Amino acid sequence: MGYENFDEMSGLERSALLLNVLGNQVTSQIFKKMKDNDVKRLVSAMGTISKVPIACVKETLESFYKEIAEEDTLIFGHATGREFVLSTLGEERAKTVLGQLSVVEGSRTLEALELVDSRTLANFLVNEHPQTIALILAHLESGKKCEVLKRLPELIQTEVVLRIANLDFISPYLIAQVDEVLKQELATLGSIDTQVLGGVQPIADMLNVMDKSNEQNIMSKVEEKDPQLAEEIRKLMFVFEDISFVDDRGMQTLLKEVANDKLVIALKTATPEVRDKIFRNISKRAAELLKEDLESLGPVKLSEVESAQQEIVNIAKRLEAEGKIAISRGGGGDSVV
Repeated sequence: MGYENFDEMSGLERSALLLNVLGNQVTSQIFKKMKDNDVKRLVSAMGTISKVPIACVKETLESFYKEIAEEDTLIFGHATGREFVLSTLGEERAKTVLGQLSVVEGSRTLEALELVDSRTLANFLVNEHPQTIALILAHLESGKKCEVLKRLPELIQTEVVLRIANLDFISPYLIAQVDEVLKQELATLGSIDTQVLGGVQPIADMLNVMDKSNEQNIMSKVEEKDPQLAEEIRKLMFVFEDISFVDDRGMQTLLKEVANDKLVIALKTATPEVRDKIFRNISKRAAELLKEDLESLGPVKLSEVESAQQEIVNIAKRLEAEGKIAISRGGGGDSVV
């Protein structure tokens, strides 16, 4: 909206400017006599006012004076923002009228949420009431909101989503109290230390060198406690270079399900161990053709190489889960099923 020229201002704009000038006490009395929809429109328009030419203010007041044709003293003041809305409408009516209206600007955010990672926050919230979780998650940026939600038990995910969707006006005093409690509670969790010293990668590295029985035993327990964490560990546990640990019979099974063009691209950056492992498990003629394809292969984007390698890794994971191939780890081998 523009407040530069009185003649070009709409009735709503003139009313919004007038109420800003009249101040909180007068405006609160006027709002009591108005319908909710009209209050909402006026409050929204008032929130857009920052600086107005004095001539515009003067003409607005003169127009108002002519309309009422009285000489009552007018109360001047500044009427914008959260405190104005709360003082003029009262908290309960403001909630009903405004909902999530942006005019209630400057709301307190939960500063404590910036101090903690997604996993720590999810573990902290898991035993809280869904309404409390919804209030806290509503203050997160979308990416972190999604990460925390995925780590919560499925039984309460839907409850939290529904409550977030129905959140509207939240008292700034409640937000301040929640923020203070969060800071106190999260400060005892040591989230900074756990991020520096721990994480998913060290766990994956450790399990990668264990024999399969111990690995499966640990992962099954992790799955029960934190399915999301278990999935992250699995993604890091087996990389393309690890296919050199697939036994020969399993390698032959694996290669039957890998398209030749994907295999060529995947071998672009493969280690000598991986290449030797593959060449040993295909026919001599097939190995010669594969080497020729590699030599004639031009420049390839690294992302394409990594994508081809990941496809082969996914096939290997599936075949292992189906018991069709075996992968030796940490010196402890498994026989082919």
